Amino acid sequence: MSSEPQTARVTIPLGLRFNALFERYMFIVIPAALIAGFLASGPLQQFIPWVPGLFAYITLVMAWGCSFRSIRDELRHPASMLLLFALAHIAAPLIAYGIGAAVFGAASPYVVGLVLFTAIPLGVSSAIWVGLSGGSVPWILSLIVIDSLLSPAVVPLLVQAFFGADIHVDGAGMMMKLLIIIVLPTAAGVALCELSRGRIRAAAAPVAAPLSKLAFAAVVAINAAAIAPHISALRQDMVRVIPAVVLLVAACYALGLLGTYILPRTANPANYTYASGMRNISLGMVIGLAYFGPLAAVPVVLAILIQQPLATANYWFLAYRAKREFTKP
Repeated sequence: MSSEPQTARVTIPLGLRFNALFERYMFIVIPAALIAGFLASGPLQQFIPWVPGLFAYITLVMAWGCSFRSIRDELRHPASMLLLFALAHIAAPLIAYGIGAAVFGAASPYVVGLVLFTAIPLGVSSAIWVGLSGGSVPWILSLIVIDSLLSPAVVPLLVQAFFGADIHVDGAGMMMKLLIIIVLPTAAGVALCELSRGRIRAAAAPVAAPLSKLAFAAVVAINAAAIAPHISALRQDMVRVIPAVVLLVAACYALGLLGTYILPRTANPANYTYASGMRNISLGMVIGLAYFGPLAAVPVVLAILIQQPLATANYWFLAYRAKREFTKP
């Protein structure tokens, strides 16, 4: 009989394996969900009322990975967060408005969509990319939670600041919708994290994490189905809209990189580029369709096709940059 110790096999739950696979190929899955929504527009139209509930669930799962303590710890060093908020919600909207006004004219609903992309909170998926790139996941999660909690004030204020009387916005209605689908689930998630002493994320992950990924893909597909009839009627505009969206998303990533030169000692390149470059597009689609119409939602929808591939490009850029810094004499 062999005296050598036997190595115990660790069985990873199916849900966690699926979740890891989804995250690994998210840059393919999400654009595929968008295309599927366009192709199956008719059957998916009936599920449009499901979107707010699906989105609230996604937000809840994201938030219960962040405790009051982690938020408090990050708030003790506010300079990096304040700079990121300034880049994401002041500099980026100015760039968005400039690009939109130059390409389409200031009165175009496409300009509203470009500005809306920069007004919505930071993207939940940025936490995945930050983790893959060696950044601080607690920092980015805290930032997303705080930005989400502030969104009922930030989104209407930015739209009003840029468009004023030119566009009628139900500010109270938008704030209430943001409160229901993002603020309350965020607060509930943080509270659950605190009450469970941080255990809920690991305990629920085998079921909750993959379901949240499927819900994310479903939100993208359903919203794509909602605007598909309008996109097909506007094919001639896509020649100008697509380059404008590519330029804006790339500019948002570049703003994040700029932030690392403003605060070189504390600003992690992965934290800043992904936080600035990735937005909560599924929320932008919900708000765009509900309050600004299909044309304003078009740039936000197209950003799905651009945001994830640029996230991959940013990952390779950061790896190349880190390798270059490491090999410097």
